[in-house]
Amino acid sequence: MARKMTRKNVALMFQRLCEHSPSPKTELYYKDPFTLVVAVALSAQATDEGVNKATKVLFDVADTPEKMAALGEKKLGEYVKTIGLWRNKAKNVVALSKMIIDDFGGEVPQTREELEKLPGVGRKTANVVMNVAFGAPTIAVDTHIFRVGNRTGAAPGKTPLEVEKGLEKVVPEIYLQDAHHWLILHGRYICTAMKAPDCPNCKIADLCLYKDKTKPGEKKLKKKTKKLAGAPKLRKVKPKSKTKRKATKKKKTA
Repeated sequence: MARKMTRKNVALMFQRLCEHSPSPKTELYYKDPFTLVVAVALSAQATDEGVNKATKVLFDVADTPEKMAALGEKKLGEYVKTIGLWRNKAKNVVALSKMIIDDFGGEVPQTREELEKLPGVGRKTANVVMNVAFGAPTIAVDTHIFRVGNRTGAAPGKTPLEVEKGLEKVVPEIYLQDAHHWLILHGRYICTAMKAPDCPNCKIADLCLYKDKTKPGEKKLKKKTKKLAGAPKLRKVKPKSKTKRKATKKKKTA
């Protein structure tokens, strides 16, 4: 069974994260609730940096549901083709823009149930929009939060939903609003996906239950590189003896 951090230490963990970064913000570029929905939908299996490069140009052209729907999949694709899975994402963005116009009067819905009706919007995206755009104390569990929740022992779980529910139970109310921002940033820059996270510079290392912590001066593990296959070994062919050559000649003339 996974070890769990005590509630007292969870509170202390968030106190330290808050002291280190009092006003954490999303690193995605957006202008309003609609552009936030688009940005988060595009960010699935992509980096915020890569998405921002595309959306800073895109949102100058289309920053409303009406403009995005009018842009269409093909033209939208030209702006987001540097993002992974861009074809499917472009399709969803145009579809969700039309649904916001037709079903919600052109305004982004504010409840999780309604947000999840939008094409390409799942629980994580809905939680981000509710938290960032509308101030709801939701926790959007991405790969970073899932990793940090399990490594630290703050909220171990086998699924993102388990980690989300676990965090909601133990995070003090005063920290809930910004909890997922602190955990994302911590996972992105300190408790990284590499086997050797940056434990020496971690503000919560003494509270963390991760057993394979790195020590000061210990280098991070490098990714193994595949060895290139060498040139194939040539088999030495022995020259035929004179008697064998004569025998082959006789067979040919026969």
